Amino acid sequence: MLSQLLVLDMPHAVGLIEFLTNYTFRNMLVGTTIIGGASGALGCFLYLRKQSLTSDVIGHSAIAGVMIAFIFATVVLSIEGRSMFVLTIGSIIAATAAVLMSNWISRDSRISLDAAMAICLSLFYGGGIVLMRIITHSTLQGRGGIDKYMFGNASTLTRADIYTIVFFGSLSIIVMMLFWKEFKVFSFDPVLSETLGFSYRTLNPLLMGTATVAIVIGVKAVGLILMIAFAIMPAASARQWTKRLSTMVLLASILGAGSAAFGSFLAVNIGKVPTGPVVVLVLFTVFCFSLIAAPERSVLRRALIRRAKTRELEALARERDNVPVRNHDVDKSVAGALVTVESVGR
Repeated sequence: MLSQLLVLDMPHAVGLIEFLTNYTFRNMLVGTTIIGGASGALGCFLYLRKQSLTSDVIGHSAIAGVMIAFIFATVVLSIEGRSMFVLTIGSIIAATAAVLMSNWISRDSRISLDAAMAICLSLFYGGGIVLMRIITHSTLQGRGGIDKYMFGNASTLTRADIYTIVFFGSLSIIVMMLFWKEFKVFSFDPVLSETLGFSYRTLNPLLMGTATVAIVIGVKAVGLILMIAFAIMPAASARQWTKRLSTMVLLASILGAGSAAFGSFLAVNIGKVPTGPVVVLVLFTVFCFSLIAAPERSVLRRALIRRAKTRELEALARERDNVPVRNHDVDKSVAGALVTVESVGR
């Protein structure tokens, strides 16, 4: 009986040609691919600066911007409140404010950065939920479906939405390329960046703002909750394969875009499954493969090296016990092996 129900619920298979020529599927493919590529590239800087949770702050804080932008557009400007261009601008403003506020609290007080992020995330997310509740029970025009932005719905993307995604995604990539040298130095060594004349007060808001733009463009297609995966998983996967920032950014962008495209195709063929969660599962699969198969930083290779060094350490210890005359030389070898084992462990 269960097998019969599963067969009945399965949709007909969608071929590649139909997927590319169908208006809804094509918009879904283009939108999620651009989102995955842009957020994956800019997410590398958050990952390298050990501020991966910043993308979580951006995603959760953007809900306040979405709701405020909807109210402002509907009540004050008397325009379509659910326009993606309007909602994206509101998300950018709110999310950037939350990120800068958390950095300001951490810098000018004794509160740690993670605590400051938690405070700002809770503040903006809670405020956004309250506003969403008010909107859904109001008489504002176009209020129906505003809560769908929490989890996104890529199948509702229109051509105007695609233009908005392309505009803001291209803008974030262009800014990254124009300030590549400054972002690179600032991400690895903020002190050196200040020494070279790159102001922290200028670069930090610029980098955070650019990353915010790349992340919040997925507000309608992916949703506010899952954007952290689009920003961090491609960067974490790419980091396993390379030591160069330029290669990492390019690879993260490719992995993000490719996973989004394949996830969209998979979601359509599964049927009645949100695209965002399926893409996240694909990104996680790529991440697990990178952890296992990356030549330099794979888990298996590091485990083999650690085991070999442990055996070497045990052999040196036995040699020290058996040959007292060479204790000094053996002690030096044991110390060197210990350092190697510890470095591999890190």
